[in-house]
Amino acid sequence: MLCKIAWGNVRRAGRDYLVYLLTLTLAVTVFYAFNTISIQVDIAGVTAQNDGMGELLGSIIAGLTVFLAVVMGFLMVYANNFIMKRRKKEFGLYQVLGMGRGQVSVIMALETLFVSGAALILGLILGLALSQLMVFFTASLFKTQISDFHFFFSLGAFMQTVGCLVAIFLVTLVFNLRVVRRARIVDLMSANRQNETVKTRNPWISAAIFVVGLGAIIVAYARLLHDGLPYDGQPEAMGAFFITTAMVVAGTILFFFGLAGFLLKALQSARGVYWRGLNMVTLRQLSAKVNTVSFSMAMIAMILFLAITSVTTGMSLADTMNNSVERGTPVDYTRCLVYWGPSVVDEMNADAAADDAGMRYAVADGPVDMMAASSSDVIDPGTGETHPFDLAAIAGDYMQVDTFDSTPRGASEPVVSLVDLCDAVDMPLPAGVDASNLSSLGLAVMTESNYNAYLRFRGMEEIDLGKSGYTITSDMGASVNDIYNAVLGQGVALEIGGRTLTPVQSRVPEDASTFQNAMMGMNAGTIVLPDDLVASLDLAPYYSYLMVNYADGISTEEGDAYIGEYRVYGDITNDAGESIASWGSEATRTTTYESTDSMNGLISYLAIYIGFVLVVACAAILTIQQLSGVADAGKNYRILAELGTRTGEIAHSVLVQQTVFFLFPLMVGVAHSACALSVIIKLVALFGGLTIGGTVGITGLIFVVAYGGYFCVTYLMSKGMVRDFVRTRVAA
Repeated sequence: MLCKIAWGNVRRAGRDYLVYLLTLTLAVTVFYAFNTISIQVDIAGVTAQNDGMGELLGSIIAGLTVFLAVVMGFLMVYANNFIMKRRKKEFGLYQVLGMGRGQVSVIMALETLFVSGAALILGLILGLALSQLMVFFTASLFKTQISDFHFFFSLGAFMQTVGCLVAIFLVTLVFNLRVVRRARIVDLMSANRQNETVKTRNPWISAAIFVVGLGAIIVAYARLLHDGLPYDGQPEAMGAFFITTAMVVAGTILFFFGLAGFLLKALQSARGVYWRGLNMVTLRQLSAKVNTVSFSMAMIAMILFLAITSVTTGMSLADTMNNSVERGTPVDYTRCLVYWGPSVVDEMNADAAADDAGMRYAVADGPVDMMAASSSDVIDPGTGETHPFDLAAIAGDYMQVDTFDSTPRGASEPVVSLVDLCDAVDMPLPAGVDASNLSSLGLAVMTESNYNAYLRFRGMEEIDLGKSGYTITSDMGASVNDIYNAVLGQGVALEIGGRTLTPVQSRVPEDASTFQNAMMGMNAGTIVLPDDLVASLDLAPYYSYLMVNYADGISTEEGDAYIGEYRVYGDITNDAGESIASWGSEATRTTTYESTDSMNGLISYLAIYIGFVLVVACAAILTIQQLSGVADAGKNYRILAELGTRTGEIAHSVLVQQTVFFLFPLMVGVAHSACALSVIIKLVALFGGLTIGGTVGITGLIFVVAYGGYFCVTYLMSKGMVRDFVRTRVAA
């Protein structure tokens, strides 16, 4: 009997459950589809190129799903608040007719179970379809070919989705039972006659709060634009960033908290608008609602900001890496050698002495022959297959690039630094660099002969510096290269080692500035000087790069396989047995491309997943708020109809209110995102250009489908509720 009543209630109150059902269905759809990522990468052929990528993506998505499920759980509790508010009188009537609270609770549990079961079935059907389509999206992200597409079902993704849905169901059920058990029958029966108490504020106080909030937001914007993001983790920069974040959060809350009274007072002054049609009713209801939901609107604006920023930044960053990787992989294989500087040597020797360790450290007298030093590496140590790493056996053409520290031995200042060049051309330091110690570091130094050898190796035209020429190389983004281009283009003369030097090129040769395989720019600035000048400056080695192309007869697969064998790096020491350098990063062209594709896929998936769920959460909260508001105002709409107001005019008033409530948080979120993205673009421009134009369409599509879809559902449901109110006669 109770089951029959519950099923009848779900069928009768289907419109009330629509938002709950829609949101749960979307949650199940995306939870299942995204948790099949490990199977998708297998079918798309990703694991054949990047073993372990499926497991990595799967574990990250699984952990993120738990977090998002918690968010959706709280959202469903909020959704049930609307349903309970609409049906309190009904539940009270059950108890008046003789049902116990336990029986009413069972009915509620069954109703929730029916709706959750329907959401699970619909969500799984949609999730199955979406997961099949996402295989092609996965293949396009990782640039692979699908050779064996087939329909698949993931039991693991199904179980995790069911687990999340059960958790959401239990949380919702506990909330519903708590409401019924704690409410008195008289309160339930009179719920539809209880009006929400609206606290009005002095309009001048509201205006002051509004102005303070707006001012805090503007100051936070100015601070962020000036300081940039603290990418280097310096305590001072992090502290300033936290202050800026607190200001924008507090400012957003105050903005919406003071908006109600300020908006009403401002529009009342426009009497021609205020007294036209139902505008007075509309504005009064807007003011009352904003008073009660100001905090939630502020939080929605902040969540929308996170969603917009994460999707746009993530997709744009992936596109940037994809565009820069071709220029960043000039040879089949590169490895890097990092030399110890004087301050590092002193610190490590002090630590070694304190620990009574045997290894001592020293500054290198000159660059190390990296090809010869590579033979000190040992492949498969401790096994019967142990043998030296014979890089020369697979190497064809190879080239070693040596750079030097621009601070002479015994000196405290570099011969040329980024801040010096900025001062010379009257340009500011790039955002994010001015707050770090990077600006004071000197440019790396390279000899003319070594650079010309590099140009010959790359098949490019050599340069001639003469006795008083210089040039600058860099494969970074526009933030840095614009400074170098200004220095070269304006013919800035530099005083180095008692010699006046002038540039021999007008722009940075970006295509001839990459010394190692990498996804993004790694050469932050290297100045090329005449050989005799470098020798006279007495500079210590800084970095060495070994660039190798595989020999004829050695395929890319064979060379990569040999490079990829397990090995232990050998020590780099001088004749006295002191450590003078350490092996740095190494990468093949293949692994760099695979890493780029993997990073693109990971970033894109996380950005879309997080962004979509957050947008759905925000839209659902707004929908529930607005439907609850329409339900509360039902008596007022009925009175307006009895006074002769057309149903269309009432519906238009509702549409205006809901447009404002959906639009204002979105506008604030977009404004926050625009400010943040402008800073992020400048930061990423240090390493390579970041453009958001290509991802605006994707972000817009997410909002049209999710946010706009919920807005349409909200209005259509509200319009139906208004019709029901108008048709109902006032009880005698």
